Amino acid sequence: MRHVPKSRTVTAVAVSAAAALALAGCAGGSGGSEEGGDVTLTYAIWDQNQQPAMEDIADAFEAEHDGVSIEIQLTPYKEYFTKLQTAVSGGSAADVFWMNGPNFQLYASNGVLAPLDDQGIEASDYPQGLIDLYTFDGSLYGAPKDFDTVALWYNKALFDAAGVAYPAAGWTWDDLKSAAAALTDPAAGQYGIAASQYGQENFYNSIAQAGGEVISADGTTTGYDTPEALAGIELWTDLIADGSSPTAQQMTDTNPEDFFLSGKVAMFQNGSWAAVAYADNPDIADSVDVAPLPAGAEGNQSVIHGLANVANATSAHLDLAKEFAAFASGEQAAKIQADTGTVIPAFDGTQQAWVDALPQYDLQVYIDALDTAVPYPVSKNTSAWTSIESEVLSQVWAGAVSPKDGLAQLAEQMQAALDAESE
Repeated sequence: MRHVPKSRTVTAVAVSAAAALALAGCAGGSGGSEEGGDVTLTYAIWDQNQQPAMEDIADAFEAEHDGVSIEIQLTPYKEYFTKLQTAVSGGSAADVFWMNGPNFQLYASNGVLAPLDDQGIEASDYPQGLIDLYTFDGSLYGAPKDFDTVALWYNKALFDAAGVAYPAAGWTWDDLKSAAAALTDPAAGQYGIAASQYGQENFYNSIAQAGGEVISADGTTTGYDTPEALAGIELWTDLIADGSSPTAQQMTDTNPEDFFLSGKVAMFQNGSWAAVAYADNPDIADSVDVAPLPAGAEGNQSVIHGLANVANATSAHLDLAKEFAAFASGEQAAKIQADTGTVIPAFDGTQQAWVDALPQYDLQVYIDALDTAVPYPVSKNTSAWTSIESEVLSQVWAGAVSPKDGLAQLAEQMQAALDAESE
């Protein structure tokens, strides 16, 4: 499975989308069966690799509900939120559908989603970061389905050839920099690490590790105008400047992960979704492993993100839709997901099966990362400022603007976008 990295796939839901979404309150709801007959619930997802597990979950729900069938609607991620926005404003959205953090508040604040507080969902059964992520105005609107944290993948063959010790718990930023330098061989076109301009996988984590934040917990204030944020960004830009990473231009011309997959980069931070993909890749499957993130001044925090199952507030079968949303994120469904090895289920106590699915890798590091994980940064309309973030930081990564000047510019523009959300 290739779990979509959220930092690179935040949908471009424009500010004007809020008006369209607001129409959902007047829409007639998704289609269902005729009154008094059998009921068909529609369930929208975006990952083909997860579809078999979702079908098994649907079967389990149907087995407990006579006359109910679940119709799964698969839409590729790049089209998913565009289609969802159109369906919501037209009154034809699925009864239950997947939601991610960057888009959640926009949909919850416009009455699209039904609160799930009456479904017996125990917050203690899920990572607190995900409960917080899918709570709006004090109500839980998304039942956490899975989660992903970030860790450091490394190529054992390249480490062995260079005589460098493998990454391990307790590694610091200085250890990372030293290893990256030792593993770099310009003549061979080999680099120690890919310092990509990826938020979830790279600088969102390092900003937290330096003691900073991308955005305040209430989603109203930028955190980019702090020394801690600057330190978190400079970790990566310094690696490029030192020659330990491909340049920004090289990572534009070639996907940063491809350097790692081809054995030209020794280390690459990536989310838990990478485990299955790497295990299925014969070129690297036997030569890589994973370790905890290195620690900055305040620790080795990882960003936590994950998907949620949400219920369409205008569903023609609202009670049943809410029940299925909760069921599809419950313990039985979590065990079905875990056995596939595709994602880490959010329901506590079911993650070990995911770890055991690929015993050749130290996947426990992803579970252990929960202890100090920080929530994925979001606001009411996340895409309004992530587009600014991407544009400004691309100049910083390219060296056209210094990190200090770039973050000052980013903080000013981001805060203006956040202030506009509250108007």
